[in-house]
Amino acid sequence: MDAITPTSTTTQAQAANKATSSVISSDFETFLVMLTAQMENQDPLNPLDSQDFATQLATFSGVEQQVKTNDLLSALTSQLLVSSMGDMASWVGMEARMAVPAHFSGAPIEIVSNPPNFAERAVLVIKNESGTEVQRIEVPVSDEPMHWAGVADNGQPFAQGTYSFEIEAYSNDALIDTHIPDVFARVSEIRTIDQTAVVVLEGGTIYPANSVTGLR
Repeated sequence: MDAITPTSTTTQAQAANKATSSVISSDFETFLVMLTAQMENQDPLNPLDSQDFATQLATFSGVEQQVKTNDLLSALTSQLLVSSMGDMASWVGMEARMAVPAHFSGAPIEIVSNPPNFAERAVLVIKNESGTEVQRIEVPVSDEPMHWAGVADNGQPFAQGTYSFEIEAYSNDALIDTHIPDVFARVSEIRTIDQTAVVVLEGGTIYPANSVTGLR
């Protein structure tokens, strides 16, 4: 997968602006032709008021200016996005901390459970890509990172794939909290989708860049 470069993004924005300007020019010429035809073919016994013509011109001019303003805002957004992607280029190869599912390729996955301090015990619940629970593990009530080895209770390793995690916190054997823990996953690519910067993690999973809460 190839990342979108700042040059290609800028070129696309410029091409879009040129195309829009051409359309506006064409529409304005068409509008003048229609307005002239309207004036030539109006009822001489009941001609349109000159104020009506002025209103039509003013309305079209307002729409034209709004389109140009939208184009300028779009171009500005594209430039900001290019700048943002340039800043995020250094993320590639780093480990991002995110509260998302993680791809298991045989190596342990580092997880930060962060259960409530008043919890008496915590359980890590692991589900596969289809949402089926595959394992439950008692974990320390701590915000210290831990590792999920990807090994079933019978000692057999789980199949490679994307797994989701959930922390259940208990007090007096009553469930008091559930939340998605943070995981550390390596960033393989930065790209844009629908004018939004995203990170591509190992395994091909894609998440908005603003879901990253830490890097190392």
